[in-house]
Amino acid sequence: MKRTTHLTRGIFSLLIISTGLAGMGGITQSCRNRMEQKKDSQWYDNQDWLKGLQLKPHPSINQKEFEKQYRAYPNGWDMAIEWLKTNNLDAIEPGTYYIIGDSVRAIVSEAPAPVIDSVKWEAHKEFNDLQYIIKGKAKMGVSPVAEATVSEAYDPVNDVGFFDAGGVYYTAEPGTFFIFTPEEAHRPGIRIEGYDTVKKVVIKVRAASR
Repeated sequence: MKRTTHLTRGIFSLLIISTGLAGMGGITQSCRNRMEQKKDSQWYDNQDWLKGLQLKPHPSINQKEFEKQYRAYPNGWDMAIEWLKTNNLDAIEPGTYYIIGDSVRAIVSEAPAPVIDSVKWEAHKEFNDLQYIIKGKAKMGVSPVAEATVSEAYDPVNDVGFFDAGGVYYTAEPGTFFIFTPEEAHRPGIRIEGYDTVKKVVIKVRAASR
C-alpha cells in the first residue's frame, strides 16, 4: 500500500510539473506574440519610412499590410516618398509622372470632385494607392475587401474591381495622405460642400506578389 501511495504521489507531482511547464510555454508564446506586435507597431510608428516627409499618414492606414507591402518593395516606396518630398505639389501640372517606369507612377489631377453617387467602391490587385489631396477637401471611403461584395468582376487590364460596401468615410485635406493596399476597397475623392474643385495626386506603387 505504501509503495502504491508513493507511486501515486510521484505521478501526481509529475503531472503538476508538466502542467506548469506547459503553462509557462503558453505564457512564453503569448509574450512572444505581444513582442512581435509591438515590434511591428514600432516600425510604423517611428516613421523612418517617411524619410523626413512633412506629411502625416492617416490613421485609417492598414499598418500591418502596409509594412508587408513596403518590405516587399522598399525602393519603390522610398522613391514615391522622395517624389512627394521634392516636388512643389501646389505648382505641379496635372498629368502622369513616371517615377520608376510603370512600377511607380504619380497621377496628378485638378478637377471638380464627383458627387458620392457617381463614385464606386474599387480595389486593385497589382498596385497600392497612395492618395493625397493637394488643394481642397474631399471624402475618402475605406472598407476591407473581405467585408465587401463584388459588384463588377476584377478587370486585369485596368487593374480594378468594383464592390458594394458599407465602409467608413474620412475627410481628406492637405497635410495628410491615405494608403490603400489591395486589402482595402476605397471610394475616393468624393465632393464636400464648398470644395468643388480638388487637386490631388495618386501614386501607384507596385504591390507585393500574392
